[in-house]
Amino acid sequence: MLAALPLVAPLLVGPCPAAADEIAVRSARLEAAEDGYALDADFQVDLTPRLEDALHQGVTLYFVVDFELSRPRWYWLDEQIGAASRTARLSFHALTRTYRLSSGTLHQTFPTLGEALRALGTVRSWTVIDRGRLAPDTTYAAAARLRLDVTQLPKPFQLSALANPEWTLASPWRRWRFTTPAGNGEGEARR
Repeated sequence: MLAALPLVAPLLVGPCPAAADEIAVRSARLEAAEDGYALDADFQVDLTPRLEDALHQGVTLYFVVDFELSRPRWYWLDEQIGAASRTARLSFHALTRTYRLSSGTLHQTFPTLGEALRALGTVRSWTVIDRGRLAPDTTYAAAARLRLDVTQLPKPFQLSALANPEWTLASPWRRWRFTTPAGNGEGEARR
């Protein structure tokens, strides 16, 4: 029984943390927009060799940008103000040897994987919360991350993802404080 312990111990520990942090958060901030507040964020995305091989074999990879906003309260749990998610699909077309990044009905084509990953990691002017949902001159806790959505992979790959840390790809949550402007909510937010 004790001889089997070294074989079981790695399964109990779980995925290696180094493999889970293949996406780094370079920056994240909220900016006032016409109808609300928009997220601008930059992520550094590096695919593991296993994911890059799967992509070149025709597997589409789904990435999700998650955003959360809450209001800290000293007397109770934080009040959840809102959350938003946006999915992007990354695929490789063998015939044209190009990479395609799609979000909804919009798509872009890139000649190299590096260019596609840079575009995937760039989030600009994404309205994540309506202006009317936030009180003026109030501090909120914002958080953003980018992750590979393994639930969108084909079923055989989903099973591999459960047991193999090379399929775990996510950034840590980037958390920051965001203060709305005083008055009627018009203008820039303080950082």
